[in-house]
Amino acid sequence: MNNNAFLHFLTLLLFKQKGKHIGAVLISVIIIFLLSSVLFISSSLQSMLLGTLESQSDFTVSRVQAGKAINTPSAWMDKVLEINGISQVAPRIYGRYFFAPREESFLLVGVDLFDEQSSKELRSLVKGLDLKSFLSTDSMLVGEGVKTFLSEHYYKEYFSFKTPQGSFKKVKIHQALPSGTNLIANDMIIMPIELAREIFGLGEDEVTDITFNVPNDAEWDNIIGKLHLLFYDVRVVEKREIVKAYENLYNYKGGLFLILYLVAMVTFMLILYQRYSMVYSTERKEIGILRAVGWSIKDILKLKFYETAVVVLVSFVLGVILAYLYVFIWDAPLLSQIFLGGANLPNHVSFVPVLEFGLLGSIFLFYAIPFLAAVLIPAWKIAVTPPKEAML
Repeated sequence: MNNNAFLHFLTLLLFKQKGKHIGAVLISVIIIFLLSSVLFISSSLQSMLLGTLESQSDFTVSRVQAGKAINTPSAWMDKVLEINGISQVAPRIYGRYFFAPREESFLLVGVDLFDEQSSKELRSLVKGLDLKSFLSTDSMLVGEGVKTFLSEHYYKEYFSFKTPQGSFKKVKIHQALPSGTNLIANDMIIMPIELAREIFGLGEDEVTDITFNVPNDAEWDNIIGKLHLLFYDVRVVEKREIVKAYENLYNYKGGLFLILYLVAMVTFMLILYQRYSMVYSTERKEIGILRAVGWSIKDILKLKFYETAVVVLVSFVLGVILAYLYVFIWDAPLLSQIFLGGANLPNHVSFVPVLEFGLLGSIFLFYAIPFLAAVLIPAWKIAVTPPKEAML
């Protein structure tokens, strides 16, 4: 068959039945848009999380009693330092401060800013931070969510913390943390360790936990064993456990959407198959006329294949482009809160573009193959019937 005639007829067929094709495209775009958006959000959050946690300490050690975390003696630091392979040991005050009037909470972190490593990490986190000015008075660094919350409640420059003794500690809001850290620092407050110790009512020789690094990854399991031999009441948390927990959380939420996608796709394909299996008289006559004028079964299937392929490609490209704009340009309003959560302070994250082309290719195949099958199988059933019967 002449290729020009075939393409001309294909174009006429697409425009003649544009109402049917537009309906299929709209439904397909919605399905692909939703799934692609979820995958973009999940991939971007995991990439951002790995980048943020990269600068965190490898291990966190805390004391436990009856299965609950209790204050850790500062003297443990000297014992931890004696273990070969451990470096950059630092104390930390870490806990939740509850703002009772609004039933909200802040993640309060106290760090030793006189420690060289802690000071370096804080300076790398907050560009242009003047430590001298920060330490000259009782000050704190707050996440964007905390900053917004305090401003809404008229705490513009200072906030008064209530200590366990019933007194109030006035602390200056020095600066907000960068928006790029919102994923884990939106509700976080960072302050000097002595100030955090006073707010939580800890003794001078107590901290909540101790952090340290182990440069040699092969020694991690060995170090954990040594810590459990050294302290009988210790809990050791690895950085890779935290990363895995976040990954499992985002994969779980993405998996729920994948299940919904599969259900929607199966339903859509069944509707399509039923639609083409009903074999409307006009379509039967078209195929019958084409067979009568000399078109082979192969030519008819080729025509239907290209007709459907145009619908599939247009739907997929439009769905992915809309999802990209929705997530990486408009920051996925509404849908992002399913992943970020809204139990505490509202969070806003600017998603970093991350495209997994292998995953997008799998989505395309899982979408295209059932779509083509739902159209080509009924068309083949008509094409194999005698032209005279098809035109009745």
